[in-house]
Amino acid sequence: MGRLLIVLWICMTVASPAAAGAWLREKGHGFTSVSATLFRFQGLTDYKTAVYAEWGMAKRLTMGIDINEQPDVTGHALIFARYPIRDMGTRGRLAAELGLGAHHWLGDWAPMSKLTLSYGKGLETRWGNGWLAVDTAWERRYGTETDIYKLDLTAGLSTARRIDPMLQLETAYVPGHSLFWTVTPSLLIEGGKGKTWVLGLERKSDLPGSLNIKFSLWREF
Repeated sequence: MGRLLIVLWICMTVASPAAAGAWLREKGHGFTSVSATLFRFQGLTDYKTAVYAEWGMAKRLTMGIDINEQPDVTGHALIFARYPIRDMGTRGRLAAELGLGAHHWLGDWAPMSKLTLSYGKGLETRWGNGWLAVDTAWERRYGTETDIYKLDLTAGLSTARRIDPMLQLETAYVPGHSLFWTVTPSLLIEGGKGKTWVLGLERKSDLPGSLNIKFSLWREF
């Protein structure tokens, strides 16, 4: 049962929007992401959903929410604040983020917290401009004796083309267990009026032989 719980937690918590990271939202501007992922677990087809939003509250403060849910099984809801640490110009930038909220397992809710340190850098490549984001996080889920340590890398292109690529590598470590990882290559499809459709194929270490399908809609406003 303990192994099953850890696997389902990781299924829910490894993935995060590419928008999260060292960049802050301009004051008065926001971003939303709504996604659904179809996957197979122990021979059954299931799905999980995620809602993410952030808003530029001030020049040096971005606030947001992060909600994940696998219906009737597990999920979490966080409110977070992101603050810049250092802008190193062409060498990149650093930011810190604190999230507070709650998680549940089969309907039993308990508090949780998450602390993230992020590095971000703009890229210039032969295929056009892009970005690199590296996020390290410590996640504490109260009501359990489990800490989750994460290291995520995201790289993508942001050009005038209708379709651009993005690649995410997400890892999570729980003491006493093997390293969990997720690789998700995706296509970013320009939808006009601040919208971007995201179509990805997700491969997870804890779901061997399964190739999950992920759909997302991003919106900037």
